Amino acid sequence: MDVETFRWLLTDDGQSLLAAATAAQGTPLQVQKQLRAAVSTGSTDEQAARVAAALGQVELRGRAAAKLGDDAASMYFTRDGLEQATRATVARHRAARVALGGASVIDLTCGIGGDLVAFARAGLTTAGIDLDPLRVEMARANLAALGLGGAIGVADATALDVGPFDTAYADPARRGARGRTFHADDWTPPWTFVESLLTGRACVKLAPGIPHSLVPDHVEAEWVSDRGEVKEAVLWSPALASAERRATVIGRGGLATLTEEDDPGAGSGPVGAFLYEPDGAVIRAGLVTAVAAGVQGHLLDPRIAYVASDAAYHSPFARSYRVVAELPYREKQLKAALRERGIGTLTIKKRGVDVVPEQLRARLDLRGDEIATIVLTRVGGEGAALLIEPV
Repeated sequence: MDVETFRWLLTDDGQSLLAAATAAQGTPLQVQKQLRAAVSTGSTDEQAARVAAALGQVELRGRAAAKLGDDAASMYFTRDGLEQATRATVARHRAARVALGGASVIDLTCGIGGDLVAFARAGLTTAGIDLDPLRVEMARANLAALGLGGAIGVADATALDVGPFDTAYADPARRGARGRTFHADDWTPPWTFVESLLTGRACVKLAPGIPHSLVPDHVEAEWVSDRGEVKEAVLWSPALASAERRATVIGRGGLATLTEEDDPGAGSGPVGAFLYEPDGAVIRAGLVTAVAAGVQGHLLDPRIAYVASDAAYHSPFARSYRVVAELPYREKQLKAALRERGIGTLTIKKRGVDVVPEQLRARLDLRGDEIATIVLTRVGGEGAALLIEPV
């Protein structure tokens, strides 16, 4: 969709077409025919582009609901813009932290405006820029559709003075000419700009796989998970940082956070009565031993993110399992032990061992009515198989 088509979509005629596309039923060909009949102005090519734009928005709004909730039904998207948009729960958390650092923020890579929405709702004076004119138009329309204020324009982040704002925010596009890239110098804006931004008052959203070695000195790296999925890493400049490493876990019970100050360290030891599987954000932040200390436990292996304990805890930072039995690790004996228990449906978790769960499951060829979960890992450097059940 080009800018002119999108601007038309915001007119009364465009909104009528969008409403018709939302309500349309039938085969794709029938829907196309219905909507073509509803467009009475423009050339044939313009009418086709307008119908395609309306149908595209209906599809993208449906996909966006999982990320943005009820807001999605009123917003506008490009495919790339939706992919890059932050899940609403995560954006709200970040915006609340930004609001602690000042009253105004500029989003240097605003895209379709998802983060701008969170910033505005957090009470911040909000501005946004982007290199893409279509995304800028959509961001402006999205704020208006949700009754929120903010100044938005087309500009190059690397050429802008961010001094007038209390905080600068950026979410570099991690795509190059050949698609997604993990080379920081190929991001837009590039890593050199990100580093310079972090010398002031700034926060930067990155992919959760960012290596610790890339994080500048005195910058806080926060890994955030939502409902068990690690969604992002955020770098907070020294002026806004309150730790070196942080794991933030957002779940049904609210938000919980760990930092290196919560980590007294922990050793390794044998299998206990309970097994704890740390959240991905905790693992990324290198705070697994903080979880171990919190459940009065230890690691099964110094290099593997499983925690053992004889104490039962409910932790927001880890899934809890009861260890039902230690089974033989060798495949032939493991197969016999599982068949003896009548297990026919098996979930296989693994860490630190060279096993492909799908292939192993096929070789085990289990038959029975029982459902079970096993963990294949290492304990003190040796392979281990643990039969577990959720607590």
